[in-house]
Amino acid sequence: MWITWREAIERALYGEAGFYIHHRPSGHFRTSVGVSPVFAEAVLRLLTDVDERLGRPDPLDFVDMGAGDGTLAVGVLSLAPPDLAERLRITAVELAPRPLGLSARVTWARAAPDRLRGLVVANEWLDNIPVDLAEQTEDGPRLVLVDPHTGAERLGPEPGKEDLAWLERWWPLRNPGDRAEIGRPRDEAWAALIGRLERGLAIAADYAHPGHSRPMAGTLTGYREGRTVRPIPDGSCDITAHVALDAVAEAGVRAGATATTLTTQREAMLALGVTGTRPPIELAHADPRAYLRALTRATEEAELIDPAGLGAFGWLAQQVNLP
Repeated sequence: MWITWREAIERALYGEAGFYIHHRPSGHFRTSVGVSPVFAEAVLRLLTDVDERLGRPDPLDFVDMGAGDGTLAVGVLSLAPPDLAERLRITAVELAPRPLGLSARVTWARAAPDRLRGLVVANEWLDNIPVDLAEQTEDGPRLVLVDPHTGAERLGPEPGKEDLAWLERWWPLRNPGDRAEIGRPRDEAWAALIGRLERGLAIAADYAHPGHSRPMAGTLTGYREGRTVRPIPDGSCDITAHVALDAVAEAGVRAGATATTLTTQREAMLALGVTGTRPPIELAHADPRAYLRALTRATEEAELIDPAGLGAFGWLAQQVNLP
């Protein structure tokens, strides 16, 4: 049975036997949220800033897209000062079942609320939105079809007009054999999210590539138990592809974003006070336990801003009617 990669990924990740229906991401790959509470602290700084700029509304929304096991939502709630915590309306958006023991303050939902005022964080959400794969031939782009049981591929029909237009604008294929992931579904998903945000800030942090250096072979890959594996869309592994965040940003502008920043996680975290600075060695002699705590934190911060690792993630920040 030959189907498009978009359909195959949809089934493999979100179907009845889908990977994300039956697995938590933390069991298979390391994310910024799982590195340490430092990420939640940085998100709380953003949330506090949005709260003040909106005039301390009640309720103030915090939405975690692709929430996994709810770690970020719970972390932000636990770190928030009492006045802010009381006004928070927290929504964790995830297709998998609600984790046992999750705080009752966290609403577990399959979609974001229709109307939002506050902060939306989509950490490694866009890269798991299914996309089609196209390959350039002598006769132009063709969709790549896949056997979901084996991962074998063959070329199919020409992409539709909208997808061809997206390729030409955002990921032109010039040489036979060049491949691209057609990111239009991600643009549409982000635009829909921006459309729900009446006032506030939306952040997307993800594997990304800029328009001037799209990878010629594409980026489709699989993850299982901490290892990169061949992306066979049979539900046994996570399947992901990097995000054209510049295309996503333009879709957000069309949907109503009033200000846009595209940067890296390293630069964003540095601006939020995450520096990875090691404690002075003198502290080791004066207070060994405090030194070890500070050293552990510095190590965790360094992982978040590592330019060869998580720090290289793309960060898209879009404001909507935010003073």
